[in-house]
Amino acid sequence: MISKEYIIGMLAATATLQCLGAEPADSLFSEEYLQQVVVTGTRSPKLLAQSPVLTHVISAKDIEKTDGTNLRDVLQQLMPGVEFSYSMNQMPHMNFSGFSGQSMLILVDGERLAGETMDDIDFDRLDMQQVDHIEIIKGAASALYGSNAAGGVINIITKKTSKPFALNLNARLARHNDQRYGMVLQNGGKALHNVLTIRRTAQDNYNVESAANPVTRVISTIYGDKTWNFEDRLAWTPTKQWTVTGRAGYFFRQVARSEDTPERYRDFNGGLTANWKPTKHDQMMLSYVYDQYDKSDYQRITKLDVRDYSNVQNTFKLIYNHYFANDNVLTTGADYMHDYMFNKKLDGSTRRQNSFDVFTQFDWNVCKQLEMVGAVRYDYFSDNDIQRVTPKFSLRYEPLHNLNIRFGYGMGFRAPTLKEKYYEYDIAGIWTLVGNPDLKPEISHNHNLSVEYTHGNYTFMINGTFNRVKNKIGTGAPYFANASDELPTLPYINLANYKLYGADASVQARLWKSVTAKLSYAFVHEEFPKDKEGKSINNQYIPARKHSLTAHIDWDHTFSTHYGLNIALDGRYLSSVDNKEFIDYYDISKGLETIHYPAYTLWKLQAVSRIKEGIKVSIALDNLFNYKPKYYYLNCPLTDGSNLMVGLSIDIDKLF
Repeated sequence: MISKEYIIGMLAATATLQCLGAEPADSLFSEEYLQQVVVTGTRSPKLLAQSPVLTHVISAKDIEKTDGTNLRDVLQQLMPGVEFSYSMNQMPHMNFSGFSGQSMLILVDGERLAGETMDDIDFDRLDMQQVDHIEIIKGAASALYGSNAAGGVINIITKKTSKPFALNLNARLARHNDQRYGMVLQNGGKALHNVLTIRRTAQDNYNVESAANPVTRVISTIYGDKTWNFEDRLAWTPTKQWTVTGRAGYFFRQVARSEDTPERYRDFNGGLTANWKPTKHDQMMLSYVYDQYDKSDYQRITKLDVRDYSNVQNTFKLIYNHYFANDNVLTTGADYMHDYMFNKKLDGSTRRQNSFDVFTQFDWNVCKQLEMVGAVRYDYFSDNDIQRVTPKFSLRYEPLHNLNIRFGYGMGFRAPTLKEKYYEYDIAGIWTLVGNPDLKPEISHNHNLSVEYTHGNYTFMINGTFNRVKNKIGTGAPYFANASDELPTLPYINLANYKLYGADASVQARLWKSVTAKLSYAFVHEEFPKDKEGKSINNQYIPARKHSLTAHIDWDHTFSTHYGLNIALDGRYLSSVDNKEFIDYYDISKGLETIHYPAYTLWKLQAVSRIKEGIKVSIALDNLFNYKPKYYYLNCPLTDGSNLMVGLSIDIDKLF
């Protein structure tokens, strides 16, 4: 059942609308939404309304309203079906409507990221200060993006600016000594533009308490961290036909789980991209990206920083688009990546792999109402000579104005990572995680059907998906490989057929001239393979919650040239879920127990005052109804109650 807090929140939102009633708006809200340009679904620019691949867009305004620091903050607040659980050392793990972080490919301007924490990238790397929008494709996109895109793609598109000078300084303070400071500096001339972004965050460790008699292990300390994030982008446009972009970045994060030996995480990245338009019908993009993600342990007494993990990726990419008459587009491309991994726990300490792919796609506008897209891709991985051909087909039919019906089929493909094949790691003295060099690639078949309709100030969408996955990569049940072993072995294995059914629906609207709202719902049903006794096999992570809702409503009004106000209410609801877990991770002979994770809701109320043109003052109350889990298990929201946050943003260039 939906909790009373969620109902109270919706009633409060309705009451707010009644009190802030205004004149009806025109239909520009929906037109503005549909005229957004997206690139992820087809690798070439398309209007959102005309994209044959259903694309969810999180705009810069949406991101600003969440006040999110990183990608995790934004997805949790805005996307139903997304939940983050935690490993034993509180590394976050993303579940996106049944697909894990390893199957959701996360890109920045179309480029992959190196490194992982458990089975996910380091979400703290992904700063939201200079993000223009985020494009999300649900369903297999391997035909265009290769391995790790079996569940979909999340593409973070950064802002392209041409301001001669702009400087933004911002800060936010909250509980547990939570601090965030940021700077964005833009400058340039007619042909040369540069953007420098810096962000610093910090939060202290703090303790939490669970009720008596927990069924399994609980968390007693929630770990904070300290981070630095630097990003510089330089764009040069010598002619109308050429644009060259260079970027460089550095990320640092320190977590003090032990005062004597804090953990450190670093990333060094850089790249160069050239875009060439020799004719109005042709466009070519060539890029090179270097990305190195490291982990180390800093020994305070000896002042030694001992690196124990490094992942380095060197990637070259070439994409060519040719535009025919009637907006038909041929896209072809190729990628090459050299992947290097070092870890003291790897078999042989270091592993290397070369991967190569070629792909092609044709976007055919059959007529004004019908568009079809077909794509095919070939991937090759040097380790164990893994090869795969993956196809994709999408169709968009517009029987009526502003009514779009989309159908898609895509084959998903995920090659096992070097870690999954060669790792051997003692997990907190509980069991030994062991890689499997004989792992087979995951192969999935994704079908989706969606209907989207826009009328006046309203946009409605409903989407259904079905996924069937063969050889799903996960971990099996722990066991003692030898009688002399001190710890049980937790192996990586291929699971049998896994099925996933899903549906999501949303409505967004401008209810009055100053009031906008959005309500989204997601449903997920998983069918896990069975063991010999007929019991479901699942890995160590929590299954997806069947039902989830997100709601947003905001009122915005400009009182004068010197003052404006935005008041926003955001809420999310997740249904309950049960999961089989070990009673005692340190003694698996005690067996399994069903852990019940209750339904919960989290709400956030925020007010942002605009003073003159360049000053914004924000105050927010996160976790509005003071929700606290009864038991702080690994798979529950790590919150200890309401959190008051105060922020300030100043655009220096607008003050003078």
